[in-house]
Amino acid sequence: MSSPNFIDYVKFCSRSGSGGPGSAHFRREKFVPKGGPDGGDGGRGGHIILRGNKQLWTLLHLKYKKHVVASNGKPGEGGRRTGADGEDVILEVPLGTIAKNADTNKQLLEITEDGQEAILTHGGKGGLGNDHFKTPTNRTPRYAQPGESGIEEWLILELKVLADVGLVGFPNAGKSTLLSVISSAKPEIADYPFTTIIPNLGVVKYRDYKSFVVADIPGLIQGAAEGKGLGHRFLRHIERNSILLFMIPADSHDVKKDFDILMEELKNYNPELLDKKRVLAITKSDLLDEELRAELSLELPENIDSVFISSVANDGIDHLKDVVWRAMNE
Repeated sequence: MSSPNFIDYVKFCSRSGSGGPGSAHFRREKFVPKGGPDGGDGGRGGHIILRGNKQLWTLLHLKYKKHVVASNGKPGEGGRRTGADGEDVILEVPLGTIAKNADTNKQLLEITEDGQEAILTHGGKGGLGNDHFKTPTNRTPRYAQPGESGIEEWLILELKVLADVGLVGFPNAGKSTLLSVISSAKPEIADYPFTTIIPNLGVVKYRDYKSFVVADIPGLIQGAAEGKGLGHRFLRHIERNSILLFMIPADSHDVKKDFDILMEELKNYNPELLDKKRVLAITKSDLLDEELRAELSLELPENIDSVFISSVANDGIDHLKDVVWRAMNE
């Protein structure tokens, strides 16, 4: 993924079509001079619909679409003929897309499956023709219902990356390097913080032709839950990961403290993230000899599987895959 092409947030005005008016028509034929009302109903206004497409991975194609407008329904006609429905507008989105109301920030729906369709903005109902309003005391109603107006609202689409494993760590913790080693993904790698500013996905091949998807997500800093750094742009992408792989470099001043900071940021953003399964990888472990590894092992957090790895030296990578796969399938 290249930075300019990965768009995970769009805001636009959605306007559904209005329903067509009903018809106030009367049947008039040569030998039926008093045929009575036969006005048809108006057609439904067009919906704005979201459809999941597994071939998409970004909202880039919607970035410049600031107004999405569906057509109105057609009026009803004589002979009880219903007007045509307005044409629906279908927006294809990547899996993991959620829709929110821009004014209330309330989540409206989410798309998680290929081909899944959901109505984002409902079109107005068509009006009833005068045929519906005849009664024993009023056999010639000369009125019909107008169509229901369409809805105009500002909406937000957000993409949350769908992956089995999300890499969690501070900037420059070695997340991108690990992804490049265990998969065919080619994320940008450099020796400075925030090299990764967009999520990168990689498919990791495992034993017996099995595989799982790993997401390298922008680095987290203290205060991210309040929006510091890349803030919520980072945090929303890990909500859909089933396993969180925490990555802390071996040259950290205090591994347990760093781990606690990461956990606190997740808790502040969404306490439910603490319910996810967790694995800890100590990266850049080629800097440690056996004695230092043994000392550091005593300082690691309890009740979490920990693995020493070095992506550069390809040390401990297979063991890490085993631990992650076991955690995914417990």
